[in-house]
Formats: sequence, structure tokens, C-alpha cells
Amino acid sequence: MSNKPLVLILCTGNSCRSHLAEGTLRAAAGHLIEVASAGSKPAGYVHPKSIEVMKEIGINISGHHSKHLDEFLNRSVDTVITVCGNADQSCPMFPGQVNRFHWGFEDPAHATGSEEEILNEFRRVRDQIKLVFEAYAAGLKRGKELSF
Repeated sequence: MSNKPLVLILCTGNSCRSHLAEGTLRAAAGHLIEVASAGSKPAGYVHPKSIEVMKEIGINISGHHSKHLDEFLNRSVDTVITVCGNADQSCPMFPGQVNRFHWGFEDPAHATGSEEEILNEFRRVRDQIKLVFEAYAAGLKRGKELSF
């Protein structure tokens, strides 16, 4: 644990979208914040295609693991960001929570088609998440500059 503000990214299964977002945000703003992800019904694994598409952009999430949001109920959470509708609806309040955002993304784990088509869906969702979370990180950085 660090003394940095904790940003918790929630999804139902904590296997795809939340890990894509966690990896992106940690890479973009990890020096300013602590970033974690969890799920309301964790799948118990990080989807291998999530790991693969993040590796393509130079972000290693192979050490991530699927966690239940209850692991964070006794932690001071500054910001909660939900990335799927189910998590948004079932999201509890966390101690110290100041901010809450919902940015929904389609679940690439439900993609069908050839291996390449499925991988392309993971890339598409990764790229959407990357745009949103890098913009969020830029705002955090700008806010930090203005606080001095």
C-alpha cells in the first residue's frame, strides 16, 4: 500500500475491461496514484487475450489477478470507476470515496468469430479504454500541476 490516492476500477468479472483500464491508467499516471481493479463476481483469471493486446502496446499485465471488490472495503478509496453496467449498479460506497465515474465499454470476452476477429475486438476495446483513461490521467497530471 502507498500513501497515494487509490483509484479502484470495477467490472463484474475483473478479467478483461478492468484490467485493460488498470494497466493503462497505471502506465499513464502511476506516479500520481495507486491503481487497482476488482470485480463484483470475479472470474478468477485475467483473460489471456487482454494480456496479449496490452503487451502489443508495451504494457505488461501478466502479473495481474482477478480480485473481489470486498478486498477493498476496508481501504480508503479516493475514486471508483466502473467500466461495465452491472458493476455500476452493484457498486458499494467505499471508505473515503470522493469520486465516482462510470465509463462503460463492451465486453470483448463475448466476441465471436475467428481468432483474429476476436483479437481485433479486444484491440478495439483496448483502444477505447486507452483513449478515455489516458485523458483521465492527463487531467490528473494537469490538476497536480495547478496545485503547486
